[in-house]
Amino acid sequence: MDKKLKLKNSREFKRVYNHGNSYANKYLVIFFIKNNLGYNRVGFSVTKKIGKSVVRNRIRRLIKEAYRLNSDKLKQGYDLVFIPRKIAVGRGYKEIESAMIHLFRRTKLLK
Repeated sequence: MDKKLKLKNSREFKRVYNHGNSYANKYLVIFFIKNNLGYNRVGFSVTKKIGKSVVRNRIRRLIKEAYRLNSDKLKQGYDLVFIPRKIAVGRGYKEIESAMIHLFRRTKLLK
């Protein structure tokens, strides 16, 4: 993932949380807001409530991969933040990906 396509600091995350919209399903929560850029920036936040670092990193990798493979189907010009729910632990890639696509449909971010 290109460095400029990531949300980096807490100020950028807070802007998305405080001023953006959010949708959720069984496995994921998405926050999003228009960024007035020609491309999407994305952040992934996994709380310690999810589990130890090995578990958190695995779920983060699954979410990142699902985003990477589906990002070309999205409208451009948004900041996105994904937060997994505790129930997502132990789920496979297909379940995470379908949850993500479901959120993209609900948010009308799909092209």
